[in-house]
Amino acid sequence: MRKFSYLIILAGILVMLFPKANEWYNDWQQQKLLDEAEQSYSNTAPAAVDPDLKSKYAEVTQLLSEESSLDEQPPSDTPVKAEPQVVLGGNVIALIEIDKINLLLPVLEGATKANMKHAATHMKETTPIGQIGNAAIAAHRARTTGRLFNRLNEVAVGDIITVKTSEQAYNYEVYKISIVEPTDVSVLNGNNKDKILTLITCDPLVNPTHRLIVQAKLP
Repeated sequence: MRKFSYLIILAGILVMLFPKANEWYNDWQQQKLLDEAEQSYSNTAPAAVDPDLKSKYAEVTQLLSEESSLDEQPPSDTPVKAEPQVVLGGNVIALIEIDKINLLLPVLEGATKANMKHAATHMKETTPIGQIGNAAIAAHRARTTGRLFNRLNEVAVGDIITVKTSEQAYNYEVYKISIVEPTDVSVLNGNNKDKILTLITCDPLVNPTHRLIVQAKLP
């Protein structure tokens, strides 16, 4: 009987520790990517713009919604299932840095569920970073303060977003911040003149229904 009680106590402890252990693992993966990126950036050829960008954007915003509860603590009486191992599917193509919110993240090529668990992701269907057009970067807005795009709502017009690739550091200046419907693909429009950067995450932080969009451009 005593042994059974110990097993129940142990199970309860494991249930409580699982969310924190999962967060530690994601942070470890993120730091590993940062270390690799700082040592050597991956060179990737410019991606062609996907003609069906609307459907791709819908997939990305859906992934952001699904990921919004990633680091949420489950009720104590809810069975915890181990997540299947995920494999990162993109190369580190850049680092994104926003000093104002103390953000430094690797940017992976391809906005997939696996990639968004540990990093910011460049939608490969959009313009390559630093070129004329609109380069979109999406990331999960984790509920843990400071993780991924958690503090993106603190960014203001005039702030600088630095994106460093293997070739150059680009200093984009924020010119527009908006909250839009998840289906509003117009945020990815370009004007054939400016070099635009669009950051995408969920809003509000809890039970998100919209998307927080931060747009910046090179001088």
